[in-house]
Amino acid sequence: MRVRVRSALLRSFVEDAVQWHRTGAQTLLVRLLRSPCSGVPHDIAAAYATLALRSGELLEAIERGDLALPADERDCVLRFARRMRRIRSLDAPFESILRDEIARTFELPALERASGESEEALQETELRLAEPQPLEEPAGVTGWQRHFSASALNAYAECRRKWFYRYACGAIEDRGSAASAYGSAFHLALEDFHGEYPRPVRADEAAMRRRIRECVTWAFESQRNGFDTRVEFELQTRRAQRTAQRYVDWLLVQEREAPFEVVGRETPAELELDGRPFVGFIDRLDRDERSGGVAVIDYKTGSIPATPAEYVEKVRGFRDFQLPFYYWARTAAGDRVTRLVLIPLKDALLDVRPVALQVGRNISLAELERSRTRMIELSAELASGETREFATTRDASACTYCAYALACASKPPSEAQRFAS
Repeated sequence: MRVRVRSALLRSFVEDAVQWHRTGAQTLLVRLLRSPCSGVPHDIAAAYATLALRSGELLEAIERGDLALPADERDCVLRFARRMRRIRSLDAPFESILRDEIARTFELPALERASGESEEALQETELRLAEPQPLEEPAGVTGWQRHFSASALNAYAECRRKWFYRYACGAIEDRGSAASAYGSAFHLALEDFHGEYPRPVRADEAAMRRRIRECVTWAFESQRNGFDTRVEFELQTRRAQRTAQRYVDWLLVQEREAPFEVVGRETPAELELDGRPFVGFIDRLDRDERSGGVAVIDYKTGSIPATPAEYVEKVRGFRDFQLPFYYWARTAAGDRVTRLVLIPLKDALLDVRPVALQVGRNISLAELERSRTRMIELSAELASGETREFATTRDASACTYCAYALACASKPPSEAQRFAS
């Protein structure tokens, strides 16, 4: 089918290509890919554009075949990549020659450069319209048949659309951040440290402080690629070193007030609820040397509730299932769990003050039972295959660091947008 295309569109495409030839700017390359002049189908261009926002390497992603595509669509994007490589290698002495070469490379109509050319001039080009597809009958999303986790249910509780993108679709996830690299490194450092010091005692203070410095140094070196710059890596490592020393301060206080032994590090948590498997990993398990009770410890390098009451409120509202899941997993394994503890490791300027829940005191068995019942209900809902719609959260703050915010047309407006004049 032959259709007429405005010359302004052609000129815009060529001008973007000229600028990209000069600068190599990724934003220009993405704009070129999404132009009707690129020869790449709209949906494929949009998918690779989203991928480029995460990886920053559009042409490399196309050439690696990061998206699984049918043969004809794969040929389209590979042809685009070859053309862009050729444009990048051009050595045209004049811009007019460069523009002609770009138009020739993409097999575009010749551009009229006469000074009297109208902005509304029309050119003819060849386009193929896709055949209309028959409407599909509405149906639920395929039921989740793999294992469940507390973190997956937390994501579902926070925003059902987020769960849909991440778990049901297996959509493109972000490549991580300095914050996630900091958390991974700190967890690794403490796992190694407590392998050598399961019973912290004041007599070992100097050795513990020296050893935790070594563990932090090694762990952050292993996560170096998670930080974008050398400066960021150094700053986060120093922050972790200061926080680790405050962590040792807290260990020594605990040794005096309530001696304990670390009996588990990165311990697998496995539990079957109503025939559906739940899995996870517990950062640390402690046994109180006086009572024999077990404490479930979860390290937190991000924001956490400030008080036990705040965390219990999240459990009551079915917005957090992590510690209740760990409680039931260890109870099923035969432990007498008496404490559920979040240890904040984010702020190097503050003392380490855990958020500790005493089972039967500030969190009741009835509340833990209700949490388990809700876990069973949500897992049954997700496994049913009957869910047709996944609503977005009403809390705009949940979208701030969401990897899928760009693809979500229904996300709630931010506070600034809601109250803007």
